[in-house]
Amino acid sequence: MPSSLRNFWIVRLATFLLWACAAASAGFWVLQSMNASANDASNASAKVLTTTSAAPEPSLTPQVARALGAKNPISPTAASALTAMQARFQLQGVLSVGNKNGAALISVDGKPAKPYRVGSAIDGGLEVTSVKAREASLGSNGVAAFTLELPIKN
Repeated sequence: MPSSLRNFWIVRLATFLLWACAAASAGFWVLQSMNASANDASNASAKVLTTTSAAPEPSLTPQVARALGAKNPISPTAASALTAMQARFQLQGVLSVGNKNGAALISVDGKPAKPYRVGSAIDGGLEVTSVKAREASLGSNGVAAFTLELPIKN
């Protein structure tokens, strides 16, 4: 085979591999952005927490974190709102029958505790998403926003 014909095929192969890598890279980033937007859409509790803040967030930290590959960056405003919301609830007891079945005895705002089954609404759009041996997860649309744990009694 003449060297000019061999060089022709080497150039073609190298060009094909370069374009294949570019297409794979573009496909990867498209899938990553679709996954991030799907997580944002399914994570309704995070949306509720971020939209209830009084002032818009001045920094671009969550957007930069997402662009660098973070799955669900939590802004400081959302984290403090989540902590304040979690402080309203206190887990008093648990009846666990697997992850999807069971009930939790939860006190809201210092009121007497009431039993809530997995999937039942509690307060402010929150529901019990799962129950385990000593903990209950609360969130919305089946996505857990935070977990309450039973206090250890001495």
